[in-house]
Amino acid sequence: MAAIALIAWAGEGHAVAPLYDPVILNVGINCQWQRSCERHQLKAMSSAHDFIARSHPPLWRIRLCNRNARRSISRIDWIGFDNCLRNGRLARPAPQRR
Repeated sequence: MAAIALIAWAGEGHAVAPLYDPVILNVGINCQWQRSCERHQLKAMSSAHDFIARSHPPLWRIRLCNRNARRSISRIDWIGFDNCLRNGRLARPAPQRR
């Protein structure tokens, strides 16, 4: 019985691990811990990363998509970010006057 309890306890400890990974924590909170949503977000994050590494889009496009995909200061919608990066019709924003 003690061995089974120990195995169950070790499994619980592993479930706490996402608290120490900010990306997984961000995705989990955005998706309200729904597995299918988390899979879609992580797939989009990986796809966006591969697209940036492969095609080297201009920095203004990355910043624009990052700003558009934000849900709050520390939360980002990766599916929206990935879709925005691949949008060929985006126009460079006009420079802001200071």
